[in-house]
Amino acid sequence: MGIVVILVVTAQVVSSVLTNPNYQWDIVGKYLFDSRILAGLGTTLLLTTVAMALACLLGLALALMRRADSRILRATAGGYVWLFRGTPVLVQLIIWYNLAILVPVISIGIPFGPQFWAAETNDLISPWTAAILGLALNEAAYLCEIIRSGITAVDHGQTEAAQALGMSRTHSFRRIVLPQALRVIVPPASNEAIGLLKYSSVVSVIALPELLYAGQLIYGRTYETIPVLIVVSIWYLAVVTLLTWLEHRLERRLGAGFAARHGSAAPYRAGRWSRWLAPNR
Repeated sequence: MGIVVILVVTAQVVSSVLTNPNYQWDIVGKYLFDSRILAGLGTTLLLTTVAMALACLLGLALALMRRADSRILRATAGGYVWLFRGTPVLVQLIIWYNLAILVPVISIGIPFGPQFWAAETNDLISPWTAAILGLALNEAAYLCEIIRSGITAVDHGQTEAAQALGMSRTHSFRRIVLPQALRVIVPPASNEAIGLLKYSSVVSVIALPELLYAGQLIYGRTYETIPVLIVVSIWYLAVVTLLTWLEHRLERRLGAGFAARHGSAAPYRAGRWSRWLAPNR
């Protein structure tokens, strides 16, 4: 019965897509490779890449701070996660964009003493800067918990064994803990990257011409709302599909050694990435 319902609904959707003239597929084809759409897509990809890279670095630092022996470091990282996860990213973006209202001048120096460097906040916080800060700092709070959970999933005995062999904590973390933690970290972190790609569209509120904003500029002038939004959706789907494929390839590569040790039929094919991750023998 369920299969019949699915087939009927699918047939109705396909029929609507193919026969409903309101979709205006000719207009969709007209704008699919429009230079403004492609420029917006490039902005979205660049923004997502830069923000995700910064978020990964900051998230790793925060995760290590949350596992540190110092209460001050743990409290600082915990407070960061509490603040940035507890407030909407849209609010954070608007605050960063209007930071000059709160802090007219950004300076580096001794508190209540001489200043070594100072600049007008409006000169530093452009739409690009505000977008990267807002997205990266917000995403780092989520990646912190993902990375921390991945590190925690690695048996502590392996770290103790590495230290017993004379490896430093940094060396054992890079060569023993992190390669195994990545197998746990990659799937949710990849989902976060895909989510970041999609909700990067909120930067349109600060007039950064990413993919959705480029579409809005077009249909605001031509009133071809639905076809242009279909074009935007097609490009989002294409990029997300590519990212999903890359995620599956990376998961397979990271899990190859683990599967081989546990009797999986999947072959283990070592490459530059797996050799880098493998501990010294």
